Amino acid sequence: MSDRTTPTWADDSELHDEYAYGQQYSQADQQQYGHTDDSGRRAAQRESLRQYAQQAQTRPQMQPAHSPDQDDQDQAGGYQPGYFTETGSWRFDVHGRTSEYTDQQAYDTFAPFDPYASYTAVEPEPAPTAAEPEPQKPGYTLPPVAESSWAVDTRRSKLLGRGVLLCILLVQAGLSLRLTGTAFQDEALYIASGHYELANLLHGTKLPVDFAAYFSGHPKLYPVLAGAVDSQFGLAGVRVVSLLFMLGATTLLYSLTRRLFNLRAALGAAALFSVLQSTMVLGNFATYDAAAIFLLGLSAWAVVRTDRMKAMAVLLAAPPAALAFGVKYASGLYLPTLVVLAVITAHRHRGVRALGRGVVLGTGIVVLLGIGYYFSGPLGGISSTTTDRAKGTDTAATMLQHSAEWGGLVFLAALGGTIAYVLRARMGEMPWIGGETSGRWRRAALGVLLTGTALLAPAYQIHLHTEISLYKHVGFGLFFAAPLAGLGMARLVGPHFRHPQLGILLYVVTLVFGMVQAQRAYSFPDSTQMTSYLRTVVDKKGSYLAEEQEVPAYYLRDKTNWTQWQNTYFMDYRGKDGKQYTGPDAFRQAVRDGKFDVIVMHGDVSPVTYEAVKEGLKNNSHYRLAAVFPYTTSSGEHAYRIWVKR
Repeated sequence: MSDRTTPTWADDSELHDEYAYGQQYSQADQQQYGHTDDSGRRAAQRESLRQYAQQAQTRPQMQPAHSPDQDDQDQAGGYQPGYFTETGSWRFDVHGRTSEYTDQQAYDTFAPFDPYASYTAVEPEPAPTAAEPEPQKPGYTLPPVAESSWAVDTRRSKLLGRGVLLCILLVQAGLSLRLTGTAFQDEALYIASGHYELANLLHGTKLPVDFAAYFSGHPKLYPVLAGAVDSQFGLAGVRVVSLLFMLGATTLLYSLTRRLFNLRAALGAAALFSVLQSTMVLGNFATYDAAAIFLLGLSAWAVVRTDRMKAMAVLLAAPPAALAFGVKYASGLYLPTLVVLAVITAHRHRGVRALGRGVVLGTGIVVLLGIGYYFSGPLGGISSTTTDRAKGTDTAATMLQHSAEWGGLVFLAALGGTIAYVLRARMGEMPWIGGETSGRWRRAALGVLLTGTALLAPAYQIHLHTEISLYKHVGFGLFFAAPLAGLGMARLVGPHFRHPQLGILLYVVTLVFGMVQAQRAYSFPDSTQMTSYLRTVVDKKGSYLAEEQEVPAYYLRDKTNWTQWQNTYFMDYRGKDGKQYTGPDAFRQAVRDGKFDVIVMHGDVSPVTYEAVKEGLKNNSHYRLAAVFPYTTSSGEHAYRIWVKR
C-alpha cells in the first residue's frame, strides 16, 4: 500500500474547510478543470474521489487498515481513511467513527460516496460585539471603614480622640488668655487675703480681719495657694493656675463622658463646655471657682471610673468632693448629684446593691466635712454667703433670661441628648451591642440627673432673688449637663458623620455667644492710673475710703495695711456731734467731719453710698478733687474720682 496515491482531499484533517482545501488544490488541477470558483472546487472534489475509489476497486482485496474490532493494526501498518464493507460500498471511517459533517457544502459533496454520512448542524457562534471600554480607575482608593467607626475605643480612635482633645484645649486656652485687665474686686480680695493667711501660717502673724466670717470658701485653701503663687509670678501667674484648673476640668469631662457613652460624645461634651462664657472667664479669673469645678470634675470622674469596682472603691471620690465644698461652699449644691450618680452608674452591674455604693460615698463625704469643720473652727461665711444669704431684688424673669443666654444652647443639646438616649441606647453604627445596653429606666434616670443639675444654680439664686455670681455658677451645672450635650451633638451628627454640618453649627453658635458674653463679663475698670496716683498720696498712717477697696488694698499692700481701707457697703460712725450714724448717713457725716485722708469713688458699685459721699463733699473745705481717671467698660464710660484731704 506504499505506492498508493492519496487524493488531496484525504491529506488534510480539516477536510471540510474550504479555505484549507483551496490551499491544497494545485495549480495544475485548476488549469485542467478551468474553474477557480466554488463550483469548480466541488467538481474537482467529486472527480478526485471517483478516481480514488476506482483505483481502490482494481487493486487486490485488502483488509481495512482500521475497523471497529481491530484496534491493534494501527501500529502494524498505519491506517487508511476508509475501507470496503461486505456489500462492496466504501465507508469513510477514522478510528471506527463514521463520518459526520457539520458543514452543509461538504456534506453535499461527499454524501453520494459515503452511505454512512450524517449531517449535524452547528449553531453559529454569535458575532463578537464591540468590547465595552474599561472603566477608568480612580486616582485614590478609600480604605475599608469599620461599621462602628469612632464608636468603639480602638487604639486608632483613642489617638484621634486625644489629638482632637488637644486642639480643643488649645482653643480653650486661647479664648481665656485673650481676656485681659487689671485685678477684679474678688481677685484682689482673695489674693490679698492669701498673703495675710500665709503669713499667719508661716510666722504666726495676726490676721487683720476674720476672713472666714464672710468668705464664701475657706480662707486657708485657695487664698493661700493664690497668695503663694502671686508672691512669685504676680496676678498673671495666679490666673494661669485658674486656666490649668479649667483645662483639667475639660479633660476630666472628656474622660468621664467617654466612659459613660463613647468617644464621639466625649469630644462633643469637651468642645461645647470649652466655649461657654463661664469656662472662658473662669479660665483667666483668679478666684476659687475654677478650683472648685476641677475638684467636682475629679470627684465625678472617680465615681464613673470605679463603677465596676467594689463599693468601697467609690470612696476615692469623697476627698475631692469634700475639698470642693471647702474651696467654695456653693459646691455643696452638687454633692447630692455625685451620690446619686454613684448609684446609677453601678446599678447596671450591681442592681439593688448599687444603693450601698451611694451610701458609702455620702457617708465618706459627710465624715470628711465633719473632720474639716472640727479642725477649722467656726465658718460664718457658710451662712452669710451660702445657706442664709441675704435676699436681693432681682426678678426671676431676669435671671431666667440671663441663664438662658449663658447656657441655653448647651442645656437644649443636653435635653435633646437625654431624649435620644432614652429612646435608643446606641446609634445604628453599633447594632451588634444592642442587647448589652442598659435599661431604659436607668438611661432616663441618668439623663434627668445630669441635665437637671444644670438648673440647680439658677433655681437657688431665683429663690434668693439675687444674680450675684450667677454667670459663674451656671458653669458648675453645665459641667454635669455637658456629657448629655455631647451625646445630643453626636446624635445630631448621626452615624458615620452623616450630618457633620449640624454639629459644626451648634459648636460655632455656642462659640460666638460665649466669646461675646465673656468679653462683656470680663469688662473690669482699669485701675492702673488710679493705683499709680494713690501710691504717691498714701502711707501706713492714713484712713482711706474706696469703692472696691480690695483693689487698692491689694496693689498697695506694701504701702498700706488692710485695716486702713474702708469699703462702701456698710459703716457705723459716731460723729463729732456725738451722734451715732449707720448706713449712708454714716458715710455722709464721716466725710463732713473729714475722717478720711483720701476718697476714691466711681459710683458703679455703690451708687447710694456715692450719692451720700457727694452730699458730704458739697461746700466741704476739708477736701479737694485731686484727680479724675476715665475708663471704659461694657456698660459705658466711667471715671475714678480721687479727693485728697487738704
